[in-house]
Amino acid sequence: MGADCQFCGTSVLLPEKGAVIVSKNARQEVFRLPVSYEDQEALIYDYQTLAELLEAMGDNSMKNNDWVHILNKESSQSFPISIGNLYERLKHPDLAAIIHKEDFTAHLQPIIEVTTNEIFGYESLLRTSSQEVNPGQLFSFAHQSGLHSMLDQKARRAAVKAKSKYIEKGKKVFINFLPSTIYVPEFCLKHTFQIIEEFNIDPADIVFEVVETEKITDVAHLKSIFDTYKASGMKVALDDVGSGYSTIEMLSLLKPDYVKVDRSYIKDCHINEEHQSFLNEVIGRANHLGINVLAEGIEKEEEWTWLQSAGIHFGQGYYLGRPKEIPEKEAIIPS
Repeated sequence: MGADCQFCGTSVLLPEKGAVIVSKNARQEVFRLPVSYEDQEALIYDYQTLAELLEAMGDNSMKNNDWVHILNKESSQSFPISIGNLYERLKHPDLAAIIHKEDFTAHLQPIIEVTTNEIFGYESLLRTSSQEVNPGQLFSFAHQSGLHSMLDQKARRAAVKAKSKYIEKGKKVFINFLPSTIYVPEFCLKHTFQIIEEFNIDPADIVFEVVETEKITDVAHLKSIFDTYKASGMKVALDDVGSGYSTIEMLSLLKPDYVKVDRSYIKDCHINEEHQSFLNEVIGRANHLGINVLAEGIEKEEEWTWLQSAGIHFGQGYYLGRPKEIPEKEAIIPS
């Protein structure tokens, strides 16, 4: 179980008034169970506002601890949180509020099937209601504050909801997920499966793809996640092949249903021979394994034309359609 799992409490909203309980011996094990004022092995810091708590973070007793407990006096319940996560949430309450209040929507970008020039599906991309906060900032904050499991779950819910509202049955929706937030697939993915059932979505219309910010360091764990999704009738995609840890070799190891080629290889692919060589290798390997190849980041007609001739299966990018809250129902490809 990871430190930021919702069931260990670290995704709980910080109480406006409460107390911080700090272990005298700075052992993290002390904070695996609820603690109270009766705990003789702890120091108690009462606070009346979150601003007061932020100021108290400079205390040496707190600095020497990796973890503390936050006690909600009204409910008499406490939950563990790391000092680093606590500090980030107190420092950026506006960003924490966006996540807790789900102040964002899913925008849908069309994915075009090459052979028909028709919309095959859409990728769900998170957009915040505030123009001052972009998705990259929000996900970065979520990671630093221990809220990335919560944000990942809420983003998945927004995507499934958008699918039910705007995308007809039979059209796919590609939804990003963070492997680092899924500790035990059979347990952690129950929430996702419940959402799909709640909105009455055909599991076959869902494609879960690993987000590009995640480094694939535990292939066996990622494969177990893929297998759990597939066993429930869903499809899976490996994102950004060619970038960082997403290598061509991963295709054989993970056997995803779809593979997305990193956009750096799509840029100027009609004139860059190195990009062409890599793309031909990916397409050849994927065809041998029965995997569909999707090129993302297509911004020019010449790129799209070359990719069509190379035998790519699907395309995505500003040239083919931009993300919108209410998506286009038909492909509008410039002639």
